[in-house]
Amino acid sequence: WLSALRFDNLALRSLPVDASEAGGPRAVPGACFCRVRPSPLQNPRLVAMSLPALALLGLEAPVADREAAEAEAALYFGGNRLLAGSEPAAHCYCGHQFGSFAGQLGDGAAMYLGEVLGPRGERWEIQLKGAGLTPFSRQADGRKVLRSSIREFLCSEAMFHLGIPTTRAGTCVTSDSKVIRDIFYDGNPKNERCTVVLRIASTFIRFGSFEIFKPPDEYTGRKGPSVNRNDIRIQMLDYVISTFYPEIQEAYSDNSVQRNAAFFKEITKRTARLVAEWQCVGFCHGVLNTDNMSIVGLTIDYGPFGFMDRYDPEHICNGSDNTGRYAYNKQPEICKWNLGKLAEALVPELPLEISELILEEEYDAEFEKHYLQKMRKKLGLIQLELEDDSKLVAELLETMHLTGGDFTNIFYLLSSFSVHSDPSKLEDFLEKVTSQCASLEELKVAFRPQMDPRQLSMMLMLAQSNPQLFALIGTKDNINKELERIEQFSKLQQLTADDLLSRNKRHWKEWLEKYRVRLQKEIESVSDADAWNADRVKVMNSNNPKYILRNYIAQNAIEAAENGDFSEVRNVLKLLENPFQEAESFGEVKEDAEEEGATAAAAACARETSSRLPYCSKPPLWASELCVT
Repeated sequence: WLSALRFDNLALRSLPVDASEAGGPRAVPGACFCRVRPSPLQNPRLVAMSLPALALLGLEAPVADREAAEAEAALYFGGNRLLAGSEPAAHCYCGHQFGSFAGQLGDGAAMYLGEVLGPRGERWEIQLKGAGLTPFSRQADGRKVLRSSIREFLCSEAMFHLGIPTTRAGTCVTSDSKVIRDIFYDGNPKNERCTVVLRIASTFIRFGSFEIFKPPDEYTGRKGPSVNRNDIRIQMLDYVISTFYPEIQEAYSDNSVQRNAAFFKEITKRTARLVAEWQCVGFCHGVLNTDNMSIVGLTIDYGPFGFMDRYDPEHICNGSDNTGRYAYNKQPEICKWNLGKLAEALVPELPLEISELILEEEYDAEFEKHYLQKMRKKLGLIQLELEDDSKLVAELLETMHLTGGDFTNIFYLLSSFSVHSDPSKLEDFLEKVTSQCASLEELKVAFRPQMDPRQLSMMLMLAQSNPQLFALIGTKDNINKELERIEQFSKLQQLTADDLLSRNKRHWKEWLEKYRVRLQKEIESVSDADAWNADRVKVMNSNNPKYILRNYIAQNAIEAAENGDFSEVRNVLKLLENPFQEAESFGEVKEDAEEEGATAAAAACARETSSRLPYCSKPPLWASELCVT
């Protein structure tokens, strides 16, 4: 089945490859890649495959013997055998992690296999993530486990089908090989299955790829492995621009500074549009370091990501992000900061005064334009573009925040809002909207104080008496947030469920009246109101997903898979391939557990799964306890 893959490994021909064959973690100076070999797995087997992603490589769904094709995919995409024409290599890059320069990082668990020519001549780099040790593995083992691999596999495909630029995932292969992981860094390690994801993208080169030339950092003292190698920086720019931005190469072939400026302008605009798309579906990346930013504007490296459930502008999806650097509302400014670091990494080939001007002139304007365009579609404002539209969006989000509204489900509901001010219809709609707001119980969990009162009291005294020491062990923001939580929690104790419902209805009634007035202006500008309404609903339903990869959905699939039943991963994948369409019923996407050859334990797990909430449901209460690090 896989013999159809045709390799042409342009990156290894165009960029320097390290000549050393030495194993183990080491510095890799003067090179963009070094040769590696995947480490075999014990008893590799396929968890799931994405046929739309594999079709990019020219692989069609196996017709005759699916079982044999799956076994073949497990062998080759698990790393036990090498495909003819592949040349495994690990890519060298650096990065600013949580704002500080970390020096050499590189592909510590991922391996470039080569570049496959697709059926229409396009070129796709394929990678194995979790395939074993490389010179960049540092103190780690180069392996990934089942839970993190399932999350990356499903989210890569979910994002693509949402229409958001992303790397793709072709297969997920697990095994009987085990590694020890301390999931929450709390001293409770456990054995987990080694798992490998096949990742697909035009390139996995990132902002950090250009940071390998960085001289010693003034704060951390760390430096890139290829300081003073401007010849390699020129090679990388020539390769990236001619391969992935050919129209820019063609337009400025005789002036490298103008060419590099045009390239920086384009990646600035792509990044701004990308993060606008994230904000509009409530996606939080979790680790927006410069080494996790794609040089072609894709969502890359899915780790502790999360789709927001209850709308909270300060939502932090990464349990390790103690300061909230990568919170939902910080993503636009962080991506801009990262572009600033890319600009520094391109000097002297692009002078900083040119790139900084481009960044200031282009980024915010592009982000705001794209964000508002997308939000207008989500609200069905298809006819007019009015100045007050951004205010309407801001007031909607504020209403969601005040009422603990479910971000995805409320947007999805709005297409059924009737413009005609019929009181009974409005009351029915208010019932639907408020059912998607957080219950009293959910709010109490969300605002439960997180510090021991004695600890908080000590921190407050310390902030007064010894601000320097306080700055080392805590932040003012964290203390203020804890005080806010205590205040909110105290108010919630006095509130009844009926009080909460009537308050939520009041907030939504106020905003819906403003929305109705805005829709009325749309109607007044068209000749056929029914045709306009049909178009409005169509646009809204193709911009507001019904299904997203919520953490609890991923967790259910992970738990089933850890018990040997992969059917739930496959069900969820199928569902996420059509995020805007109503699935007829839960059973429509449910595969037969017996057909999957599930064990008795797995079949029991599958029965439990089938009795769970519908995939479009607000998360259950237990989901608020999920922590992804």
